[in-house]
Amino acid sequence: MTPLGRALADRIRIEGPLSVEAYMAACNAYYYATRDPLGVGGDFTTAPEIHQMFGEMVGAALADVWTRIGKPVEAVYAELGPGRGTLAGDASRVLRRVGFEGAIHLVETSPALRERQAALLPEAIFHDSLDSLPEVPLLLAANEFFDALPVRQFVGDRERRVILAGGTMAFDRDGEIVETSPARAEVAEQLGRHLATHGGAALVIDYGYAGGERGDTLQAVRAHRHALVLDRPGEQDLTAHVDFKALAEAARKGGADASRIVSQGSWLETLGIGARAMALAAKNPDDTQSIAEARRRLCDEEQMGRLFKVLALRAPDWPSVAGLE
Repeated sequence: MTPLGRALADRIRIEGPLSVEAYMAACNAYYYATRDPLGVGGDFTTAPEIHQMFGEMVGAALADVWTRIGKPVEAVYAELGPGRGTLAGDASRVLRRVGFEGAIHLVETSPALRERQAALLPEAIFHDSLDSLPEVPLLLAANEFFDALPVRQFVGDRERRVILAGGTMAFDRDGEIVETSPARAEVAEQLGRHLATHGGAALVIDYGYAGGERGDTLQAVRAHRHALVLDRPGEQDLTAHVDFKALAEAARKGGADASRIVSQGSWLETLGIGARAMALAAKNPDDTQSIAEARRRLCDEEQMGRLFKVLALRAPDWPSVAGLE
């Protein structure tokens, strides 16, 4: 059993069964604090690491909104769960081209990932939570951030929990599962409140569903393969599908406007990733195949294109985000 697994087993012996929410929160807190999980040598790869085109499309969408609202000089770029800083680097590069001079603010708690982000973006300002972001308009991105926030699981009217059975961890009940996430709703409402009060727009991109679906979506990934959720606590990435309808409702509760929910592939194609791929291929003829493969991976329905969704949040007096009107 892993070091965290032993600690959680002791906790269960003392306190009793753990909720799925508490188990997921403890595992991911330990996991992200102790490693850089991205890339070939890690456990998974996110869209910004696949190709610069992804971050450029995000940056272009935010740059368009910022331009149409009148280029407020006090606005800043912010990101929740910025990984290695790749998305922030690509998006901010596009923003700079239209005259944006705002600071880069990164909400990150992992020391290992902060180190990578600071190496790429030495000017970045770090935050432990959304609470400390400056009270100014935000141009914010949250890519694969919400999926790692803990979920609660219910079987009927009873909350599903993690128990010890024969010295190993197990779930206390099976059946039709309904998932909720107070942690996600809290962040979305807080973000909606900030946007409504101070202005700005946010892009939420993650894998999930439009709302109302049922079932167990909690999953573990290790070394780019699916693993058992209760295996090796703290040594693998735990995520669950994002209920985008619930995020939108929470953000509206905070006072923000929420867009329609669209698939990542559809949104990227609407924004012009095809034209960008052609332009990059023309400048880099030796990379034509890899550029085309990256576009397919990001946009094709059988890859990331359909499972991943995009939601825009904005202050009520700010314009809609392109492709999400």
